[in-house]
Amino acid sequence: MLNRLIAFILIILLSPLFLLVAIAILIEDGFPIFFKQKRVGVNYSFFAIYKFRSMKKGTPNVATHLLENPEQYVLKTGGLLRKLSLDELPNLINIIRGEMVFVGPRPALYNQDDLMALRVDAGVEQLKPGITGWAQINGRDEISLEDKVAYEKEYLHLNSVGFDLKIVLLTFTSVLMS
Repeated sequence: MLNRLIAFILIILLSPLFLLVAIAILIEDGFPIFFKQKRVGVNYSFFAIYKFRSMKKGTPNVATHLLENPEQYVLKTGGLLRKLSLDELPNLINIIRGEMVFVGPRPALYNQDDLMALRVDAGVEQLKPGITGWAQINGRDEISLEDKVAYEKEYLHLNSVGFDLKIVLLTFTSVLMS
């Protein structure tokens, strides 16, 4: 409930930023402003994640690292949105809907069976996905799936309000330093 309340307040407070981002995307590449994608939630349930669109219309719907020459698909605005993680702001909608929380494993793509198999083996699939998480602080997509799940399992065992606050603070620090 607290996650939902904070997300609602943040949407209100950040609405001018939402508007600026929406206008920038609209000017560069038109509608739609948001990108919606099928993701895996808690206990292998599926939901639609919301993000600001950072890639051109018609980009194949696969993980960016699987695209050949992915830079050709990224909008000019999209590069900045991704660098500052502003493309993730609409995830607040998913928190309000109860599909996500602020801190937890990032939701897997619906077709990332290898990642989900590792998460099931580690018991991590029982966690609600988050906007940020322990694996994101420790390497994001630059680490192997096995390492990612090891960090997520560590989070599962160390899960506490204090640890969540530490992860949120480290997330802001890493975004500002990038």
